[in-house]
Amino acid sequence: MINVTIWNEFLNEKLNDEAKQVYPDGIHKALAAGLAGEEFVIRTATLHDDAEHGLGEEVLNSTDVLLWWGHKAHDQVSDEVTARVVKRVQDGMGLIVLHSGHFSKPFKALMGTSCDLKWRVAGEQEIIWSVNPSHPITEGVNSKILLEHEEMYGEFFDIPTPDELIFVSNFEGGEVFRTGCTFRRGSGKIFYFRPGHETYPTYYQPDILKVIANSIRWACSTGIINPIYGKSEAIRPLGGVLV
Repeated sequence: MINVTIWNEFLNEKLNDEAKQVYPDGIHKALAAGLAGEEFVIRTATLHDDAEHGLGEEVLNSTDVLLWWGHKAHDQVSDEVTARVVKRVQDGMGLIVLHSGHFSKPFKALMGTSCDLKWRVAGEQEIIWSVNPSHPITEGVNSKILLEHEEMYGEFFDIPTPDELIFVSNFEGGEVFRTGCTFRRGSGKIFYFRPGHETYPTYYQPDILKVIANSIRWACSTGIINPIYGKSEAIRPLGGVLV
């Protein structure tokens, strides 16, 4: 079983009537319900409803993969929690960053760039194309995913060159975007996945949930032996001849 924590700001669904209608119990609850039945043990955490944003040491230390959705209040995530999340990723926890989580403190810290991009909310059609069909994240997923209405994200997306490009999107208005990207930081795996604006029912779509479930399995690292740093003793007598 994979221990998954789904973190959501949970502000848009309280303050925006349109978002509330689409996700009445919050995006985190919709994702938890959509991923139920997989080999996951799921808990949820939110920005203000839980102490330490729901990401105390005990929670993070028992999390194999963390999903992150944020939008309105990136600056309200404490530096202490940010550092804790970054350290856990470097030590082997998987991180799935969804939609506007590209501007979250942990993702920006791990990327080392602004993570900025172009955007437009106009209910445009989006086609997500699989460009890495042999990758585990694309297993059982259609070669293209059609979303009738989504927020547009456009290039340039200021991220480091991804380790792997899994999906690209094209939008009705003409833009293209690197929608699914993997990164490795320390012993941890990171997947950024673009779709998921709060006023569209994207997280109810089976193909989107399939991608997220696959990415959780991919990002989960088991049996990691982290490197040992610092002064090291010789593993054979010094001064001898190597043969």
